[in-house]
Amino acid sequence: MKLEKNQEYVVDIIDDGYQGEGIAKIDNVIVFVQGAIKGEKCRILIVKVNKDYAYGKIIEIIDKSVHRKEVDCCTYKRCGGCDLRHINYDYTLKMKQSKVQNLVNKSSIDVKVEETIGMENPYNYRNKLQYPIRNGKDGNAEMGVFAKRTHEIIPINTCFIQNEIAQKVANEVLNIIKEEKIEPYNEINRRGKIRHVVVKIGVHTNEIMCIIVTNSVDIGNEKTLISRLISKFPDIKTIIKNVNSKNTNVILGNENEILYGDGYIHDKLGKYVFKISPMSFYQTNPIQTEILYNKVIEYAEFNEDDIVCDLYCGIGTIGIFISEHVKKVYGIEIVEQAIQDANENVKCNKIDNVEFILGDVEEAFEKMLDEKKINPSVIIVDPPRRGLDDNTISKLLEIKTKKIIYVSCNPATMVRDMKLLEKHYEVKAIQPVDMFPFTSHVECVTVLHLIQ
Repeated sequence: MKLEKNQEYVVDIIDDGYQGEGIAKIDNVIVFVQGAIKGEKCRILIVKVNKDYAYGKIIEIIDKSVHRKEVDCCTYKRCGGCDLRHINYDYTLKMKQSKVQNLVNKSSIDVKVEETIGMENPYNYRNKLQYPIRNGKDGNAEMGVFAKRTHEIIPINTCFIQNEIAQKVANEVLNIIKEEKIEPYNEINRRGKIRHVVVKIGVHTNEIMCIIVTNSVDIGNEKTLISRLISKFPDIKTIIKNVNSKNTNVILGNENEILYGDGYIHDKLGKYVFKISPMSFYQTNPIQTEILYNKVIEYAEFNEDDIVCDLYCGIGTIGIFISEHVKKVYGIEIVEQAIQDANENVKCNKIDNVEFILGDVEEAFEKMLDEKKINPSVIIVDPPRRGLDDNTISKLLEIKTKKIIYVSCNPATMVRDMKLLEKHYEVKAIQPVDMFPFTSHVECVTVLHLIQ
């Protein structure tokens, strides 16, 4: 029997997929079923058939999993932000552990993945909100998120993973846009003024940054916008106009104008204070970030003579967080604004044993080792989703440092890189940390020891 599109089948869900979908098999063809959970029996409709696999859509859940829960969000299926919202939280942690373990097993790396560290309260954890603003079908401005694989806005007033105050600030921006008749951006004719609202909040300081992303330098009614926001939200420390007139999906442009305040806010990780600017990357879930960084310290087993290289250092959070445990930290980052913020953060925290270098890790790492004449005892890498490049892998194999701590937002590329490093290193432990509850994403901390 050939699997065909638009045909109905009754299937058993035999596993959970990497993106949180259920997996079934029909005549040895793998079928991915969004919203299904391992152990369920479902009636599905085949919506797409490829050569080696297919996609199915749930018509009816015949036998429900004990891990299924009632969804508390009316827009979750269309939004796609919380693709595991229909699953009990504790089971999502087990799914993430299994996800990493399966990748490890397929690579024949001999290590047992630890249980995922979850949150006590896995709600309202995001410290950064970014919503597009467009005209709706009725001609009125609306704000929310883009529906999956479209640029149709799903209006959102309440999101269970966004910071509650950040949502209120964004809602007030929308109210001002409507009342002042400020024209939202139109993606078709590329006219209009307001493209996005971005709100960053210091979870431990309550400081708020509001960024208005515009299509033009002049949006009008700026004084009204500023006065209303700061009168209603006294914790707003700065308001910024970010100009992005390009035809792009990238949210922020390169031009920032400070409308109010000094252009940045602060937050704390542990006992350290960090300066956050409009363009700088800062971990989205600072509560879990502290847990992640403490795991780095635990796995590295630092001593006071350690020389540490912190590759892809961002605004210096890891390097500063570990600074009291080591002799010296050298951080490398390609984003100039992040390095500027990192240097400010060193001054702010009165730290004298951390040095940051601007450059692409692929080239700057080797150059730094040669120029500084250093022999690091521990190297920390926290690469983007694509993982490590070939040059960096080769250099790590060449210098044979005592330990590598690999912080990853993408377990697939992490496992790929670990397999390449196995020539000289042994994977000792992998710890998943749930940085994004109710999503399929999982962060990991891995420690690799040099084989003696």
